[in-house]
Amino acid sequence: MNSDFARIITLQRKERQISQKQAAADLGISQALLSHYEKGIRECGLNFLVRIADYYNVSCDYLLGRTPEPEGKTITIDDIPDDDGNNKMPSPEIINFNRKIINNSISLLFSLAQKANSITLIKEVSSYLMLSVYKLFRIVYNANPKNDQKLFKVPKVIANDSANAIISMNEADIKAASSGIALDDNDCVLNFDTLYVTTTTLQVDYAPYSSSLLNLIKLSEDRITKTRSK
Repeated sequence: MNSDFARIITLQRKERQISQKQAAADLGISQALLSHYEKGIRECGLNFLVRIADYYNVSCDYLLGRTPEPEGKTITIDDIPDDDGNNKMPSPEIINFNRKIINNSISLLFSLAQKANSITLIKEVSSYLMLSVYKLFRIVYNANPKNDQKLFKVPKVIANDSANAIISMNEADIKAASSGIALDDNDCVLNFDTLYVTTTTLQVDYAPYSSSLLNLIKLSEDRITKTRSK
């Protein structure tokens, strides 16, 4: 049973604001059968797979979870815009591929935060990401005992835990601001429509970065699923 199929056909129907009854009628099946498909109770045949792919104007590979992009394309490193412009240092292809995906996904995240018009959201997202990179850099830096700790003013023994504490606060403030809750002197998101995201809006409003984010989501969730299944 392909669990991605059930999830994705439900997502596509709801994003288009089509009722299950209407979709079933358009597809020429009963609502009960479509409900079973969407819940993953039953598996459809190839004819229906093609029919529903045409109905939502997406690829069969996308509906089966084989690609994160609705049109079914598979990206290569050359397809991803290099947002930070850092092409001077040579690196293995897979590292460069992942770097581009991460950089462009962060750019999309900042664009979404700016669209929400919340200073708090932008500030807390920035702090969260900066401290996360800071933590990782110190881990790599500390790998060589010859590296002088005087590069940092915060002692090594408290840096990681302190950064974790602030990151947790950042995450709490991000959740509050994006939920319309203004804590202390912070502002918050007032218009939730600015944070409305679908597969279509990602591709239209954030065209240069949508492929990177969709692939980052797929790679991350594949890793989570694989790890949890061990």
